[in-house]
Amino acid sequence: MTRSDRLGHHQRSMHRRRNWQQNLKFILDPANNPQQVQSLDVGRRLRELRTLAGLSIRSLAEKSGLNFNTLSLIENNRSSPSVSTLQQLAGALQVPITAFFETATVQQEVVFQKHRQRPQSMFAHGLLEDLGAGLTLGNGLPLLLTLQPGADSGSETIVHTGQEFVFCLAGGLEYSIDGNEFHLSAGDSLLFQAHLPHRWGNRGTVDARFILVLCPADENDQLADRHFQPGLVKEPPG
Repeated sequence: MTRSDRLGHHQRSMHRRRNWQQNLKFILDPANNPQQVQSLDVGRRLRELRTLAGLSIRSLAEKSGLNFNTLSLIENNRSSPSVSTLQQLAGALQVPITAFFETATVQQEVVFQKHRQRPQSMFAHGLLEDLGAGLTLGNGLPLLLTLQPGADSGSETIVHTGQEFVFCLAGGLEYSIDGNEFHLSAGDSLLFQAHLPHRWGNRGTVDARFILVLCPADENDQLADRHFQPGLVKEPPG
């Protein structure tokens, strides 16, 4: 392999890294709606990322499950992609969804949030809020979740690196960890090694409200995809 080939491979590898915090923060950012997407040159950026990945439009269409003509229109800025389309493309290209946008994120030193004024997003059966917008706990990110009765993390168990911390604020929460069941009520907490297969859900009749801190050992762990599947995420209220 020549030096040029090695450099190209390194660049492609760097762009394929998936940072879970970036994906999750994109989901939580109310500015990332279809109207915002239309104002950005996503077509040019998509072409750059596709080229770096060494894919043709047809190959990317097959990997993403999107139509060839749709991708061609997006790359030529004749069509604006929805957020869900960008999520499919990010998965196929193995890059964080924020790779389509060229704005820099400034790390803050102090984050103070007033009630009802923090970044949030609706997903299938609840509300997800970012408690650390602008500042992270190492690789961790504190979240506030509100789950409607019957809501859960999905049929498949979740496995990832690092640890997971849960503190129940209101209602009831069920956690299954490596075949063991834990029933959390208000004031109960749970801390466990996240390589153990786990699931969570609200089997009660009222909303469950809890703090969730995901702390991966690997910053590129795909936690956003595993805990909050793109197909379950709805657009934040306008």
